[in-house]
Amino acid sequence: MSEVEIAHFLSSLASDSHVSASTQNQALNALLFLYHEVLAKDIGYINGVVRAKRPKILPVVLTRQEVKSLIDLLHGTEWIMATLLYGGGLRLLECMRLRVKDIDFSSNQIVVRSGKGSKDRLTMLPTSIKEPLRRHLEWVKKQYQRDLQRGYAGVSLPYALERKYPNAAKEWGWQWVFPASKLYIERGSGVTKRHHLHESVLQRAVKEAVRKAGIAKAASCHTFRHSFATHLLEDGYDIRTVQELLGHKEVSTTMIYTHVLNRGGRGVFSPADRL
Repeated sequence: MSEVEIAHFLSSLASDSHVSASTQNQALNALLFLYHEVLAKDIGYINGVVRAKRPKILPVVLTRQEVKSLIDLLHGTEWIMATLLYGGGLRLLECMRLRVKDIDFSSNQIVVRSGKGSKDRLTMLPTSIKEPLRRHLEWVKKQYQRDLQRGYAGVSLPYALERKYPNAAKEWGWQWVFPASKLYIERGSGVTKRHHLHESVLQRAVKEAVRKAGIAKAASCHTFRHSFATHLLEDGYDIRTVQELLGHKEVSTTMIYTHVLNRGGRGVFSPADRL
C-alpha cells in the first residue's frame, strides 16, 4: 500500500466507521510508525483525507449545592485537595504538584508552577481552607523531619535544579504539599525519595462521592475547575480575570463557560420567565 491506499483507509474511518477525530489521528500515527520504524519505507504527504470532525462539547458544570454535597462527602487530605480544585480552579496535577513554597498564606494566593503550556500563574487561596491546610502542613513537616533522620535524599526537582542547587531537594520549601504515603528508591541513583500523592487517590475518592451524592452528571476532578470558572462568571467577575486565574492563553477558551451559566443559554433569561 502507498499514500493513496492509506488516504482511502483513513477516509473510510471517518465516513464509514464514524470514528472520532482522535481515533483517526491515532490510526494515522500508527501507520506512520509502521512504515518508518518497522517497514523502513518512506511515504510522502497523504493527500485527500476526509477528516473526522471534532465535536464541540460543553463542559460538565455542577451547581453550588452539588459541589457542596460532593466536598462534604470527602475527608482529610481528599477534602483539602477537592476544595483547592474548586476554590482555586486548579487542574488535578497542578494540585498534586504543589510545593510548600507555592502556598502564600499572608497574601491568600497560590503560585501554580509549570501549568499547562509550561506557564506559571497566580490564583487565590480560599480562606476557608487556610487553617485546615496549615494543620495539614504541620503534619507533613513532622513526616519530612522523620524522613531526614532516616537518610532521606529529598524530592525530585524540575529541570536541572538538582545539579544547580544540590541541597534544595532537602529544603522544606521544596517539599510536596501532598506527599505520597511511602518512600521510593530512585532508579539509577539508588537514593531514597518521596513522590507526591498519586492523582488516582483523589480520582477514586471523587468518583465514590459522586455515586453517594446521587449526582447523575459525569462529574470528575476536572469538573471542579469548570464549576469554579462558571460560578465566578455568575457572580459577575470579568472574563479576563477568570482567564488569568485559569491560565488560558486565549480568552476564547474561557468564553465556553458563558454557554453553561445557570441562567440558561448564553446567560439570557427566557421570555417565558417574564410572563
